[in-house]
Amino acid sequence: MTLSLSRRAALSTAALGVAASLLPARSHAAIALQGSHLPAFQRFRLGGFEVTSLLAGSGVMEKPFETFAMNASESERAKAAADAFIPVEMLRSFMIPVLVNTGRELVLFDTGVAPQGITAALAAAGITPDQIDIVVITHMHGDHIGGLTGEGGPTFPNARYVTGDAEFAHWAAAENEGFEKHIRPLEAKFTRIGEGAEVLPGITAMLATGHTPGHMIYHLESEGQRLMLTADLTNHFAFSLPNPDWEVRYDLDKAQAAASRRRVLGMIADDRIPFIGYHMPFPGLGYVAREGQGFRYIPHSYQLTAG
Repeated sequence: MTLSLSRRAALSTAALGVAASLLPARSHAAIALQGSHLPAFQRFRLGGFEVTSLLAGSGVMEKPFETFAMNASESERAKAAADAFIPVEMLRSFMIPVLVNTGRELVLFDTGVAPQGITAALAAAGITPDQIDIVVITHMHGDHIGGLTGEGGPTFPNARYVTGDAEFAHWAAAENEGFEKHIRPLEAKFTRIGEGAEVLPGITAMLATGHTPGHMIYHLESEGQRLMLTADLTNHFAFSLPNPDWEVRYDLDKAQAAASRRRVLGMIADDRIPFIGYHMPFPGLGYVAREGQGFRYIPHSYQLTAG
């Protein structure tokens, strides 16, 4: 009998299967699951600058809509979560200081909630705290100033410090514990600036008030390339971008904060400027597009890191 090619192949495969089943079973040692992991930094070029997002910490927040959508209905909250493919009942929040290397100086924007987080992220990126030349504080909430000092004194011993004049004045008069612990000991080394001031050439301050009375964001430009560091202008991509008027518990002046969001997000969207948001999903880098009555977050994929 002559076998066709297909029948011959089928019989050969069946024979191999029988032979394999007669072999002794091979034992494997259990392989432990490693757990989830986030990188500590991401670096990219911006013209002649080098910009590094630093993960100073992250955590899970329960019932986030009670904080980020205070004036939204239950159905609006559920739709926002579903549209963003996230659960309604929890979210992961991030703290993302930014390091800018101008080629001459290292400028750090914000410091996280404690020295341990920011120094670990800097170490992963190959930087030691004593190398930091300037520390810029966008505003004086604890998750931005907590890394300035520790038990051993200033975290960044060789740095000078920059913050907004209105922000400094507000918290200096507020008898605030965080200010007294982390800012007051460094007061003599602080430079206070206003709208339009330059930290260094190519790094310009812009007021975006409401979250706090002197909340600052920063415009970076080098060799024609631009980037916005928006600090706490928006707290989460699923809430404050699509719905800029949703009230946020941490915004001291909620109406003013909403107006700042609309103004700045509109500029970023219209001018197609990438931005890093302090609480965006790490590395915090993305774009904004107008959509409906609000905005849509477009996380970067490789646009700024391909070069």
